[in-house]
Amino acid sequence: MQSKIDLYTTEIQRFEPKTAEELESFRIKFLGTKGIIKDLFDEFKAVSPEEKRVLGKVLNQFKQLAEQKYTDLKESFETKQEKSSSEQDFTLPGSGMELGGRHPLSLVRKEILEIFKRLGFVVAEGPEIEDDWHNFSALNFPEEHPARDMQDTFFIKKNSGKDDIALRTHTSSVQVRLMEAGKPPFRALMPGRVYRNEAISARAHCFFHQIEGLYVDENVSFADLKQTLYYFVQELYGEGTKVRFRPSFFPFTEPSAEMDISCTICKGDGCQMCKHSGWVEILGCGMIDPNVLENVGIDSKKYSGFAFGMGIERITNLKYQIKDLRLFSENDVRFLKQFQSELI
Repeated sequence: MQSKIDLYTTEIQRFEPKTAEELESFRIKFLGTKGIIKDLFDEFKAVSPEEKRVLGKVLNQFKQLAEQKYTDLKESFETKQEKSSSEQDFTLPGSGMELGGRHPLSLVRKEILEIFKRLGFVVAEGPEIEDDWHNFSALNFPEEHPARDMQDTFFIKKNSGKDDIALRTHTSSVQVRLMEAGKPPFRALMPGRVYRNEAISARAHCFFHQIEGLYVDENVSFADLKQTLYYFVQELYGEGTKVRFRPSFFPFTEPSAEMDISCTICKGDGCQMCKHSGWVEILGCGMIDPNVLENVGIDSKKYSGFAFGMGIERITNLKYQIKDLRLFSENDVRFLKQFQSELI
């Protein structure tokens, strides 16, 4: 036992901690409830009476040495901390806080909504999980339409019928809910996230954001649709932006068209975004098919209307000249910081 005390005494005398954590480890090792001194006193109980008279004094001196060493070192650390605090200049400015900003998709979404609000449009929203009626059937999609196949739609419940449940493939489903719940006139925008089972690339993703518009009233014509969209393009991209309409097909509109604008990235010279054509499609549109109006209980002989839909990612690509829409969902701070100066 005497040899143990001598060995530990040498260790205590040489101990010079560099951090408060090392000092705390010393306290636990020697003075803790399961420390070395506790073990030595337990061992002391088993020695003979003759040895106790000698070892008792040595053991008490060893305990006092460990306690004094710890007390001195603790006071030394506290003194250094007080001195360090007194040397700090509290008049210096504090560390700056990084400012956040809105996501570019949120900025463009807000701008689009504000443009159409000036024309009297209101905002309507609906669920992202939809049934077959609101997502397909009410919108005049035939049962054999390719959009109903598994390669285009994320089905949650697939029964090959009206009981199908899926992640919505467009926000047109909100148009159906809006028209079912009210009576014309309607003038509304439907923003939201949609899902399609597509390969991810610079131009496509399996989820993206849409804004769809709806206007239903008496005597609504294709000329109303064109003037509304002309106004929107000039307000968003600036005066002088060229626009063209191309005939197209959508199950829920007739006649249907796709609207292109002159490419804002290459200025018409040709690039990857416009497929070297100088034009970029930004939305689909058309006059609401009479079957759709009848499906939601609106008299198609009295009322007519138009609808349009656009992907916010495509609009944002052109507005900020971003060539890869995957950047919108990668959360790269270097990319997002570029939009902190935008008005919120």
